[in-house]
Amino acid sequence: MSQTVDRALSILPLLAEGPADLGQVADRLGVHKSTALRLLRTLHEHGLVYRQSDQRYRLGARLFGLAQEAMENLDIREIAHPHLVRLNEQVGHTVHLAVHEENEVLYIDKVDSRYPVRMYSRIGKPVAITVAAVAKLLLADLPEAERRALAEKLDYPLYTARSTPDATAFLRELEQVREQGWATDLGGHEESINCVAAPVRGADGRVVAAMSVSAPNVVVTAEELLSLLPQVRRTADAISGEYSGRTPVKDRTV
Repeated sequence: MSQTVDRALSILPLLAEGPADLGQVADRLGVHKSTALRLLRTLHEHGLVYRQSDQRYRLGARLFGLAQEAMENLDIREIAHPHLVRLNEQVGHTVHLAVHEENEVLYIDKVDSRYPVRMYSRIGKPVAITVAAVAKLLLADLPEAERRALAEKLDYPLYTARSTPDATAFLRELEQVREQGWATDLGGHEESINCVAAPVRGADGRVVAAMSVSAPNVVVTAEELLSLLPQVRRTADAISGEYSGRTPVKDRTV
């Protein structure tokens, strides 16, 4: 990276801390004021910084617009899919990716198990919202008032003896999920199916999706599935890093 570009980009995190005058920018960059002014003028011309009436500079509206546009055009499924495939190759079990949309939690990707016993979940199909591990993660991240309002509106079908019975129990479980940072469904929807899930987070730390590994207990016990939690969380963290731009995208083959 050229020195000029490096210096110009260094101005942006400085202004993210708050407005700064020419002298402050020059001091932070370790350059003469004339050099800092030249950089600021270029950034100002592109709408990335704005000069206030008090002659201090702040981040420009164009920068926020670019960030918003970039976020809207990010496809979490496209980013996550190679990671899901890699995890599936490592553990052999069904891997899902889900998002929360319009009061439903939907599967948006699935990589099937290598074992003969398969799950009947489908991409685009809503999950059992009161028991599914991915749903617990997505709903646990909602603001408390919104979380409580939603919990009170939901029905609580007893799919199995382990299903969540009511709003009080559901809210208690969501609070536990918030604290521990992962979730399970151990026979809550189907007696024979267990699942462990981890959150995918955006640049602001909010949960944008949830991914899970599921398997029937004729293939693996609940305890054995839970032992995969570190791998599931590492995969979710890798997706989060790529989605939020915290880690560089590497060339890869799947």
